[in-house]
Amino acid sequence: MTSIREPVVAGAFYPGSPAALSAELKRLFGTPVDVSEREITSPVGLIAPHAGYAYSGPTAAVGYRQLAFMGQPKWAIVLGANHTGLGRSISLARVGTWRTPLGEAPIATELADRLIATGLEVADEAFLREHSIEVQLPFLQFLFGAEIPFVPICVMLPPLSELMAFGEAISQVIRDEPGVVVASSDFTHYQPEEVARRIDHEAIERILALNVEGFYRSLVEERLSICGGGAITILMTVARKLGWNDTQLLSYATSGDVTGDRRSVVGYAAISFLGREHG
Repeated sequence: MTSIREPVVAGAFYPGSPAALSAELKRLFGTPVDVSEREITSPVGLIAPHAGYAYSGPTAAVGYRQLAFMGQPKWAIVLGANHTGLGRSISLARVGTWRTPLGEAPIATELADRLIATGLEVADEAFLREHSIEVQLPFLQFLFGAEIPFVPICVMLPPLSELMAFGEAISQVIRDEPGVVVASSDFTHYQPEEVARRIDHEAIERILALNVEGFYRSLVEERLSICGGGAITILMTVARKLGWNDTQLLSYATSGDVTGDRRSVVGYAAISFLGREHG
């Protein structure tokens, strides 16, 4: 019997009913999304935020709109932050389905097995209460169908060598396959607006340049509060190995844009990673 992971933040981070969630996603996208009918020809990457939709949803929608324009992915790998401390430094779930109000998305077990063969370990406990992957699923389901296969991977901040080794392993597994790798991350937490924007744009400059070492060094030495820093490091490594040199900051915002309180904000960014074939 296939195990089903029930949503843990439906009704909190995003609406809990199918009708309300669909309506919210339509609102976030603003205008109807023209989802390309063609399958994407090679993999692409995206950084998207994972706060409550009221705060980070508009930024995420900008990133997913571009993804929809590129074409239909056959699968998604979602690299999430690890807020709970459960599981291993990099944890994968291999089997089962994840339920959201929009339907049930199956784990792409065959793809997961190929990643496991590179040394990644299964640790289902990492996903029990973690929201960073779950909040990406409704965007993917809304655009590409409720049953889009995906692989959830929860990432802490282990040594750079471990993150880069896994990024290189992913690049070998997905090199010629039409899917998307999403790194789920918010940026600076609970700093004044001007401080958060300065810190975030310095980090974003390193991300856009695919400066993996410089980005990771800033995470550690400056103790940045970018919660998905490990996931972003992996995605940057994949991008560098696969030649996704067309990097673009699609949107940046802070919680202050919603609340009006600029004294203590959280930053959100949508960043795309494309290869030359997508130009």
